[in-house]
Amino acid sequence: MSLKYLSQKVAQTIDEELMSAAGGFSVDQLMELAGLSVAEAVQKTYDNKKYPRVLVCVGPGNNGGDGLVAARHLFHFGFRPSLFYPKQPNKDLYKRLLTQCQQLQLPVHQDNWSTHVEQADVLIDSVFGFSFQGEVRDPFKEVIQSFKTTSKPIVAVDIPSGWDVEQGPTEQVDYQPSVLVSLTAPKQCAAHFKGSHHFLGGRFVPPALAQKFGFDVPAFKGAEQTVELPRSSSL
Repeated sequence: MSLKYLSQKVAQTIDEELMSAAGGFSVDQLMELAGLSVAEAVQKTYDNKKYPRVLVCVGPGNNGGDGLVAARHLFHFGFRPSLFYPKQPNKDLYKRLLTQCQQLQLPVHQDNWSTHVEQADVLIDSVFGFSFQGEVRDPFKEVIQSFKTTSKPIVAVDIPSGWDVEQGPTEQVDYQPSVLVSLTAPKQCAAHFKGSHHFLGGRFVPPALAQKFGFDVPAFKGAEQTVELPRSSSL
């Protein structure tokens, strides 16, 4: 048994099992651990003195929730995060996560994306996760198009937004992030990642669950929440 890529269906099934009565996790818990992993990956890759300004592009679903959590942790890690959050859901979970960021006085933007990109040192793509299908539409179309043209480093949460979760880049979206933070286990699209650092985060998978779906959880060091995957790995 070895570390391997997950299909969209298997990834969804694992999430469902984690949050089932048998798994015992809540979405809040998984989001907190995922967001902490993303923040740690940023901290490992970028010095907060040279790259202090982190712009988190937040989508309307769970991937966006991971980004909100990451922003909060990055503040406590000594970065200066801000949020681009144009489509804010009315669900209590996301409202509370946003409130937590606002309590830290993190700037929250809903328009003028290009202006905020120019003022950032690092971008976090937490727009769409592995459940996304279809074509990217406003208010995120400009955002994801700009990911291909910007010179700013981009950290993608779980999958680069707009990629096909199994096939990778598409004709419409083919940008390459500098850093990919896979959660639980890499998705099949990670085979097309060509950036500099690929981390695995989400240190919450029970060994029995990993065994059931035929993948290993790699050895995390000490209390760390991420492990960097060798670029040459056959997953």
